[in-house]
Amino acid sequence: MNDIKSILEKSKTIAVVGLSDKPERDSYGIAGVLQKSGYKIIPVNPTIDESLGEKSYSDLKSIPEDIDIVNVFRNPDDVPPIIEEALQTNAHTIWLQTGITVDDGVAKKVRDAGKELVQDQCIGVAVRTMK
Repeated sequence: MNDIKSILEKSKTIAVVGLSDKPERDSYGIAGVLQKSGYKIIPVNPTIDESLGEKSYSDLKSIPEDIDIVNVFRNPDDVPPIIEEALQTNAHTIWLQTGITVDDGVAKKVRDAGKELVQDQCIGVAVRTMK
């Protein structure tokens, strides 16, 4: 948990890929926990205009500011192209939610790019555990 704690302590802005605007969705609830914990969230979802009071962007490359973590709420089959795009950002961490993992080759590519990779872990649980 020390690495996770360090990642969360040095982060301020989290792009949430797949964030819904529907309160009943996990992505909405967990992003709400992040907001209430002091993080700035940036929704990344081409099908919505905003979520949790924040403007939504269609993709990571459209975000006009620095991000620290790319947090992914997507079907595992959709993750490899998201990781490719995340590698082009200045984010220091790619965080895959519970149930999402990548193969060793993709994980190595992330680490070779100098980024942290967290897989199969809920960022909301991690944030609540830190308190």
